[in-house]
Amino acid sequence: MEERPKRHSFGKGLLCGILLCVVAMGVGGCAAPYFYKMFTHTSLNKSLENEAEITEKMEELNDYINQYYLFDYTDENVESGIYKGMMAGLGDIYTCYYTPDEYASFMESSNGNYSGIGAMLSQDYSTGIITVVQVFEGSPAEEVGLQPDDILYKVKGEEVTGQDLSLVVTDLKGEEGTAVDISVMRGTEEIDLTVTRRKIEVPTVESRMLTDTIGYIGITEFDDVTDDQFLSALDELKEEGMQDLVIDLRNNGGGLVDVTCNILDELLPEGLIVYTEDKYGNRQEEYSDAEHYFDGKMAVLVNGNSASASEIFAGAIKDYGVGTLIGTQTFGKGIVQSLFPLSDGSAIKITVSRYYTPAGNNIHEVGIAPDIVLDKDTESADDNQLQKAIEVLSE
Repeated sequence: MEERPKRHSFGKGLLCGILLCVVAMGVGGCAAPYFYKMFTHTSLNKSLENEAEITEKMEELNDYINQYYLFDYTDENVESGIYKGMMAGLGDIYTCYYTPDEYASFMESSNGNYSGIGAMLSQDYSTGIITVVQVFEGSPAEEVGLQPDDILYKVKGEEVTGQDLSLVVTDLKGEEGTAVDISVMRGTEEIDLTVTRRKIEVPTVESRMLTDTIGYIGITEFDDVTDDQFLSALDELKEEGMQDLVIDLRNNGGGLVDVTCNILDELLPEGLIVYTEDKYGNRQEEYSDAEHYFDGKMAVLVNGNSASASEIFAGAIKDYGVGTLIGTQTFGKGIVQSLFPLSDGSAIKITVSRYYTPAGNNIHEVGIAPDIVLDKDTESADDNQLQKAIEVLSE
Protein backbone atom coordinates (compact mmCIF):
# COMPACT_ATOMS: atom_id res chain seq x y z
CA MET A 1 0.00 0.00 0.00
CA GLU A 2 1.22 3.51 -0.76
CA GLU A 3 2.56 5.38 2.27
CA ARG A 4 0.78 8.66 2.91
CA PRO A 5 1.76 11.23 5.54
CA LYS A 6 -0.88 12.16 8.10
CA ARG A 7 -1.81 15.75 8.79
CA HIS A 8 -2.86 16.81 12.28
CA SER A 9 -3.00 20.57 12.10
CA PHE A 10 -6.23 20.62 14.11
CA GLY A 11 -4.53 18.78 16.96
CA LYS A 12 -4.91 15.23 18.17
CA GLY A 13 -7.36 16.12 20.93
CA LEU A 14 -9.85 17.98 18.78
CA LEU A 15 -13.01 16.07 18.03
CA CYS A 16 -16.50 16.63 16.81
CA GLY A 17 -17.96 14.37 19.45
CA ILE A 18 -19.83 11.12 19.43
CA LEU A 19 -23.48 11.41 18.49
CA LEU A 20 -26.02 12.27 21.18
CA CYS A 21 -23.79 12.03 24.24
CA VAL A 22 -25.88 13.43 27.12
CA VAL A 23 -24.18 15.07 30.11
CA ALA A 24 -25.08 13.40 33.40
CA MET A 25 -26.01 15.50 36.40
CA GLY A 26 -23.88 15.38 39.50
CA VAL A 27 -24.00 12.46 41.93
CA GLY A 28 -26.85 12.77 44.38
CA GLY A 29 -25.56 13.95 47.73
CA CYS A 30 -23.33 16.70 48.96
CA ALA A 31 -19.72 17.57 49.52
CA ALA A 32 -17.84 16.68 52.65
CA PRO A 33 -16.64 19.93 54.30
CA TYR A 34 -13.29 20.13 52.54
CA PHE A 35 -14.83 19.85 49.09
CA TYR A 36 -16.77 23.11 49.18
CA LYS A 37 -13.53 25.03 49.66
CA MET A 38 -12.75 24.51 45.99
CA PHE A 39 -15.48 27.00 45.13
CA THR A 40 -14.37 29.82 47.37
CA HIS A 41 -11.86 31.27 44.92
CA THR A 42 -13.65 30.69 41.65
CA SER A 43 -14.32 33.41 39.12
CA LEU A 44 -16.34 31.32 36.65
CA ASN A 45 -18.82 34.16 36.18
CA LYS A 46 -20.49 36.97 38.12
CA SER A 47 -23.08 34.65 39.65
CA LEU A 48 -20.28 32.93 41.59
CA GLU A 49 -18.62 36.05 42.95
CA ASN A 50 -20.18 35.86 46.40
CA GLU A 51 -17.82 33.36 48.02
CA ALA A 52 -19.45 33.60 51.43
CA GLU A 53 -22.85 32.60 50.08
CA ILE A 54 -21.39 29.60 48.27
CA THR A 55 -19.51 28.43 51.33
CA GLU A 56 -22.57 28.88 53.53
CA LYS A 57 -24.80 26.92 51.18
CA MET A 58 -22.31 24.07 50.86
CA GLU A 59 -22.03 23.87 54.62
CA GLU A 60 -25.83 23.85 54.92
CA LEU A 61 -26.17 21.03 52.43
CA ASN A 62 -23.46 19.07 54.19
CA ASP A 63 -25.22 19.47 57.55
CA TYR A 64 -28.46 18.07 56.16
CA ILE A 65 -26.66 15.09 54.69
CA ASN A 66 -24.83 14.37 57.93
CA GLN A 67 -28.10 14.49 59.87
CA TYR A 68 -30.56 12.81 57.54
CA TYR A 69 -29.01 10.99 54.59
CA LEU A 70 -29.83 7.30 54.94
CA PHE A 71 -27.20 5.58 52.81
CA ASP A 72 -23.44 5.38 52.86
CA TYR A 73 -21.48 7.40 50.34
CA THR A 74 -17.84 7.88 49.44
CA ASP A 75 -15.97 11.17 49.32
CA GLU A 76 -14.62 10.16 45.92
CA ASN A 77 -18.10 9.84 44.41
CA VAL A 78 -19.23 13.11 45.95
CA GLU A 79 -16.18 14.94 44.66
CA SER A 80 -16.75 13.55 41.15
CA GLY A 81 -20.38 14.62 41.44
CA ILE A 82 -19.32 18.20 42.15
CA TYR A 83 -17.15 18.31 39.05
CA LYS A 84 -19.84 16.70 36.90
CA GLY A 85 -22.44 19.09 38.29
CA MET A 86 -20.30 22.12 37.51
CA MET A 87 -19.91 21.02 33.88
CA ALA A 88 -23.60 20.12 33.59
CA GLY A 89 -24.48 23.57 34.93
CA LEU A 90 -23.13 25.09 31.72
CA GLY A 91 -26.23 23.71 29.99
CA ASP A 92 -24.34 22.11 27.10
CA ILE A 93 -25.05 18.43 26.55
CA TYR A 94 -21.69 17.94 24.86
CA THR A 95 -19.58 19.37 27.71
CA CYS A 96 -18.79 16.94 30.51
CA TYR A 97 -16.32 15.68 33.10
CA TYR A 98 -14.60 12.28 33.02
CA THR A 99 -13.20 10.62 36.14
CA PRO A 100 -9.74 9.08 35.70
CA ASP A 101 -11.27 5.65 35.06
CA GLU A 102 -13.83 7.04 32.62
CA TYR A 103 -11.19 9.00 30.72
CA ALA A 104 -8.87 5.99 30.46
CA SER A 105 -11.77 3.89 29.17
CA PHE A 106 -12.78 6.60 26.66
CA MET A 107 -9.25 6.81 25.27
CA GLU A 108 -8.98 3.03 25.07
CA SER A 109 -12.16 2.71 23.02
CA SER A 110 -11.18 5.58 20.70
CA ASN A 111 -7.99 3.68 19.82
CA GLY A 112 -10.08 0.94 18.25
CA ASN A 113 -9.40 -1.91 20.71
CA TYR A 114 -11.07 -2.74 24.02
CA SER A 115 -12.61 -5.53 26.06
CA GLY A 116 -16.34 -5.24 25.78
CA ILE A 117 -19.49 -6.69 24.23
CA GLY A 118 -19.08 -5.57 20.59
CA ALA A 119 -22.01 -3.25 19.94
CA MET A 120 -22.34 0.37 18.87
CA LEU A 121 -24.79 2.57 20.77
CA SER A 122 -26.38 5.96 20.20
CA GLN A 123 -28.43 8.18 22.47
CA ASP A 124 -31.35 10.48 21.80
CA TYR A 125 -30.44 13.54 23.86
CA SER A 126 -34.07 14.73 24.01
CA THR A 127 -35.28 11.52 25.69
CA GLY A 128 -32.07 10.01 27.07
CA ILE A 129 -32.94 6.68 25.43
CA ILE A 130 -29.93 4.57 24.40
CA THR A 131 -30.36 2.42 21.30
CA VAL A 132 -28.25 -0.32 19.74
CA VAL A 133 -27.17 0.93 16.30
CA GLN A 134 -24.92 -1.94 15.24
CA VAL A 135 -23.91 -5.36 16.55
CA PHE A 136 -20.47 -6.38 15.33
CA GLU A 137 -20.21 -9.66 13.49
CA GLY A 138 -18.81 -12.48 15.65
CA SER A 139 -19.00 -10.38 18.81
CA PRO A 140 -20.24 -11.49 22.25
CA ALA A 141 -23.28 -9.24 21.74
CA GLU A 142 -24.21 -11.06 18.54
CA GLU A 143 -23.73 -14.43 20.20
CA VAL A 144 -26.30 -13.69 22.93
CA GLY A 145 -28.83 -12.31 20.44
CA LEU A 146 -28.52 -8.53 20.83
CA GLN A 147 -30.09 -6.81 17.83
CA PRO A 148 -29.98 -3.38 16.16
CA ASP A 149 -32.80 -1.11 17.39
CA ASP A 150 -32.88 -2.82 20.80
CA ILE A 151 -33.25 -0.18 23.53
CA LEU A 152 -30.66 -0.59 26.27
CA TYR A 153 -32.70 -0.46 29.47
CA LYS A 154 -30.45 -1.70 32.28
CA VAL A 155 -26.75 -2.40 32.84
CA LYS A 156 -25.76 -4.29 35.99
CA GLY A 157 -29.36 -4.01 37.17
CA GLU A 158 -29.43 -0.20 36.97
CA GLU A 159 -31.62 1.73 34.55
CA VAL A 160 -29.46 3.70 32.12
CA THR A 161 -31.94 5.92 30.28
CA GLY A 162 -30.76 9.50 30.70
CA GLN A 163 -27.30 8.55 31.94
CA ASP A 164 -24.20 9.85 30.18
CA LEU A 165 -23.55 7.53 27.27
CA SER A 166 -19.81 7.38 27.93
CA LEU A 167 -20.48 6.20 31.49
CA VAL A 168 -22.81 3.47 30.24
CA VAL A 169 -20.19 2.32 27.74
CA THR A 170 -17.61 2.26 30.55
CA ASP A 171 -19.85 -0.08 32.54
CA LEU A 172 -20.22 -2.37 29.53
CA LYS A 173 -16.46 -2.67 29.17
CA GLY A 174 -14.19 -4.46 31.62
CA GLU A 175 -11.69 -7.22 32.07
CA GLU A 176 -11.67 -9.84 29.35
CA GLY A 177 -13.60 -12.96 30.31
CA THR A 178 -15.85 -11.22 32.84
CA ALA A 179 -19.62 -11.07 32.37
CA VAL A 180 -22.01 -8.13 32.42
CA ASP A 181 -25.79 -8.35 32.84
CA ILE A 182 -27.90 -6.12 30.62
CA SER A 183 -31.60 -5.72 29.86
CA VAL A 184 -33.01 -4.46 26.59
CA MET A 185 -36.48 -3.50 25.42
CA ARG A 186 -37.49 -5.08 22.14
CA GLY A 187 -40.89 -3.71 21.35
CA THR A 188 -42.82 -4.14 24.61
CA GLU A 189 -40.74 -7.09 25.80
CA GLU A 190 -37.93 -6.75 28.33
CA ILE A 191 -35.12 -9.21 27.59
CA ASP A 192 -32.36 -10.06 30.07
CA LEU A 193 -28.95 -10.97 28.64
CA THR A 194 -25.60 -11.93 30.14
CA VAL A 195 -22.68 -11.01 27.90
CA THR A 196 -19.10 -12.19 28.42
CA ARG A 197 -16.62 -9.45 27.56
CA ARG A 198 -13.67 -10.06 25.30
CA LYS A 199 -11.15 -8.09 23.31
CA ILE A 200 -12.91 -6.20 20.55
CA GLU A 201 -11.27 -4.69 17.49
CA VAL A 202 -13.69 -2.05 16.35
CA PRO A 203 -14.39 -2.51 12.63
CA THR A 204 -14.74 1.16 11.75
CA VAL A 205 -14.43 0.49 8.01
CA GLU A 206 -16.14 -2.12 5.84
CA SER A 207 -15.44 -2.46 2.12
CA ARG A 208 -16.42 -4.58 -0.89
CA MET A 209 -17.06 -4.37 -4.60
CA LEU A 210 -20.73 -3.83 -5.49
CA THR A 211 -20.33 -4.26 -9.25
CA ASP A 212 -17.38 -4.74 -11.56
CA THR A 213 -16.58 -1.01 -11.32
CA ILE A 214 -18.36 0.33 -8.20
CA GLY A 215 -16.78 -0.05 -4.78
CA TYR A 216 -18.32 0.41 -1.34
CA ILE A 217 -16.75 1.73 1.87
CA GLY A 218 -18.84 2.02 5.03
CA ILE A 219 -17.47 4.08 7.93
CA THR A 220 -19.08 3.54 11.34
CA GLU A 221 -17.08 6.22 13.20
CA PHE A 222 -13.96 8.34 12.85
CA ASP A 223 -11.45 7.18 15.46
CA ASP A 224 -7.67 6.82 15.56
CA VAL A 225 -7.58 3.79 13.29
CA THR A 226 -10.19 4.83 10.74
CA ASP A 227 -8.05 6.77 8.27
CA ASP A 228 -5.54 3.92 7.96
CA GLN A 229 -8.39 1.43 7.53
CA PHE A 230 -10.05 3.64 4.92
CA LEU A 231 -6.88 4.15 2.89
CA SER A 232 -6.15 0.41 2.90
CA ALA A 233 -9.69 -0.32 1.74
CA LEU A 234 -9.45 2.35 -0.98
CA ASP A 235 -6.21 0.88 -2.33
CA GLU A 236 -7.60 -2.66 -2.31
CA LEU A 237 -10.75 -1.62 -4.17
CA LYS A 238 -8.71 0.19 -6.80
CA GLU A 239 -6.67 -2.95 -7.31
CA GLU A 240 -9.95 -4.83 -7.88
CA GLY A 241 -10.96 -2.46 -10.65
CA MET A 242 -13.01 0.15 -8.81
CA GLN A 243 -13.77 3.28 -10.80
CA ASP A 244 -16.63 4.80 -8.79
CA LEU A 245 -17.29 4.74 -5.05
CA VAL A 246 -20.17 4.61 -2.57
CA ILE A 247 -19.28 5.91 0.92
CA ASP A 248 -21.77 4.96 3.64
CA LEU A 249 -21.99 7.37 6.60
CA ARG A 250 -25.41 6.26 7.84
CA ASN A 251 -25.51 5.98 11.65
CA ASN A 252 -21.99 7.41 11.88
CA GLY A 253 -22.08 9.70 14.91
CA GLY A 254 -18.76 11.43 14.31
CA GLY A 255 -15.33 11.34 15.90
CA LEU A 256 -11.96 12.94 15.29
CA VAL A 257 -11.72 15.93 12.97
CA ASP A 258 -8.13 15.28 11.89
CA VAL A 259 -8.94 11.70 10.92
CA THR A 260 -11.90 12.90 8.87
CA CYS A 261 -9.70 15.45 7.10
CA ASN A 262 -7.04 12.83 6.39
CA ILE A 263 -9.65 10.82 4.51
CA LEU A 264 -11.10 13.82 2.69
CA ASP A 265 -7.60 14.78 1.57
CA GLU A 266 -7.65 11.58 -0.53
CA LEU A 267 -10.94 12.45 -2.18
CA LEU A 268 -11.16 16.22 -2.70
CA PRO A 269 -9.42 18.57 -5.08
CA GLU A 270 -6.98 21.05 -3.57
CA GLY A 271 -8.72 23.55 -1.30
CA LEU A 272 -10.44 24.24 2.00
CA ILE A 273 -11.98 21.21 3.75
CA VAL A 274 -13.42 22.81 6.88
CA TYR A 275 -12.76 25.70 9.23
CA THR A 276 -13.62 26.46 12.84
CA GLU A 277 -14.16 29.66 14.78
CA ASP A 278 -13.87 29.92 18.56
CA LYS A 279 -15.44 32.39 21.00
CA TYR A 280 -12.76 34.96 20.20
CA GLY A 281 -13.26 34.77 16.46
CA ASN A 282 -10.03 32.89 15.90
CA ARG A 283 -10.27 30.87 12.71
CA GLN A 284 -8.52 27.58 12.10
CA GLU A 285 -8.55 26.05 8.65
CA GLU A 286 -7.85 22.63 7.22
CA TYR A 287 -6.93 22.13 3.57
CA SER A 288 -6.59 19.28 1.13
CA ASP A 289 -3.54 19.29 -1.13
CA ALA A 290 -3.12 18.48 -4.78
CA GLU A 291 -1.19 15.25 -4.24
CA HIS A 292 -4.25 12.95 -4.02
CA TYR A 293 -7.64 13.26 -5.65
CA PHE A 294 -10.33 10.68 -6.40
CA ASP A 295 -11.26 11.16 -10.05
CA GLY A 296 -14.21 8.75 -10.15
CA LYS A 297 -17.84 9.44 -9.32
CA MET A 298 -18.95 9.28 -5.69
CA ALA A 299 -22.21 8.79 -3.82
CA VAL A 300 -22.44 9.36 -0.07
CA LEU A 301 -25.22 7.75 2.01
CA VAL A 302 -26.44 9.74 5.05
CA ASN A 303 -29.33 9.71 7.51
CA GLY A 304 -30.52 11.41 10.68
CA ASN A 305 -27.84 9.65 12.72
CA SER A 306 -25.02 10.98 10.52
CA ALA A 307 -23.59 13.67 12.75
CA SER A 308 -20.65 15.91 13.51
CA ALA A 309 -17.52 14.64 11.71
CA SER A 310 -19.82 12.81 9.29
CA GLU A 311 -21.38 16.15 8.46
CA ILE A 312 -17.97 17.73 7.91
CA PHE A 313 -17.38 14.91 5.42
CA ALA A 314 -20.77 15.19 3.73
CA GLY A 315 -20.64 19.00 3.70
CA ALA A 316 -17.27 19.08 1.96
CA ILE A 317 -18.35 16.52 -0.65
CA LYS A 318 -21.52 18.53 -1.34
CA ASP A 319 -19.84 21.95 -1.44
CA TYR A 320 -17.23 20.77 -3.93
CA GLY A 321 -19.86 18.99 -6.03
CA VAL A 322 -17.73 15.86 -6.30
CA GLY A 323 -20.37 13.44 -5.05
CA THR A 324 -24.12 12.90 -4.69
CA LEU A 325 -25.61 12.80 -1.18
CA ILE A 326 -28.41 10.24 -0.87
CA GLY A 327 -30.69 9.51 2.09
CA THR A 328 -32.28 11.76 4.71
CA GLN A 329 -31.38 15.02 6.49
CA THR A 330 -28.31 14.68 8.69
CA PHE A 331 -28.39 15.26 12.43
CA GLY A 332 -27.15 18.86 12.63
CA LYS A 333 -24.18 19.07 14.99
CA GLY A 334 -21.99 21.95 13.88
CA ILE A 335 -19.95 22.45 17.04
CA VAL A 336 -16.61 21.02 18.05
CA GLN A 337 -15.42 19.64 21.38
CA SER A 338 -11.88 19.33 22.68
CA LEU A 339 -10.57 17.02 25.39
CA PHE A 340 -8.44 18.55 28.15
CA PRO A 341 -6.63 16.03 30.39
CA LEU A 342 -6.30 17.16 34.00
CA SER A 343 -3.37 16.62 36.36
CA ASP A 344 -5.00 13.77 38.32
CA GLY A 345 -5.77 11.63 35.26
CA SER A 346 -9.31 12.92 34.83
CA ALA A 347 -10.41 15.07 31.91
CA ILE A 348 -13.06 17.45 30.66
CA LYS A 349 -14.66 17.66 27.26
CA ILE A 350 -15.68 21.20 26.33
CA THR A 351 -17.38 22.74 23.33
CA VAL A 352 -14.74 25.09 21.97
CA SER A 353 -15.84 26.24 18.52
CA ARG A 354 -18.28 26.13 15.63
CA TYR A 355 -17.29 24.49 12.38
CA TYR A 356 -18.15 25.63 8.87
CA THR A 357 -18.24 23.78 5.56
CA PRO A 358 -16.04 25.06 2.69
CA ALA A 359 -18.91 27.27 1.48
CA GLY A 360 -19.19 28.88 4.94
CA ASN A 361 -22.26 27.01 6.19
CA ASN A 362 -22.68 26.17 9.87
CA ILE A 363 -25.23 23.36 10.03
CA HIS A 364 -25.72 23.22 13.81
CA GLU A 365 -29.33 22.24 14.63
CA VAL A 366 -30.05 22.32 10.88
CA GLY A 367 -28.20 19.43 9.25
CA ILE A 368 -27.33 18.82 5.61
CA ALA A 369 -30.00 18.11 3.02
CA PRO A 370 -29.19 15.23 0.64
CA ASP A 371 -29.16 15.85 -3.08
CA ILE A 372 -31.56 12.90 -3.39
CA VAL A 373 -33.96 12.59 -0.45
CA LEU A 374 -34.86 8.94 0.03
CA ASP A 375 -36.20 7.25 3.17
CA LYS A 376 -34.94 3.76 3.84
CA ASP A 377 -37.47 1.06 3.02
CA THR A 378 -37.46 -1.01 6.20
CA GLU A 379 -40.01 -3.42 4.77
CA SER A 380 -37.69 -4.58 2.00
CA ALA A 381 -34.79 -6.98 2.32
CA ASP A 382 -32.91 -4.85 -0.21
CA ASP A 383 -31.18 -1.63 0.80
CA ASN A 384 -33.06 0.82 -1.43
CA GLN A 385 -30.73 3.73 -0.56
CA LEU A 386 -27.68 1.71 -1.56
CA GLN A 387 -29.43 0.55 -4.72
CA LYS A 388 -30.16 4.18 -5.58
CA ALA A 389 -26.47 5.01 -5.16
CA ILE A 390 -25.53 2.22 -7.57
CA GLU A 391 -28.13 3.52 -10.03
CA VAL A 392 -26.75 7.08 -9.83
CA LEU A 393 -23.16 5.94 -10.32
CA SER A 394 -24.15 3.72 -13.24
CA GLU A 395 -25.72 6.54 -15.23
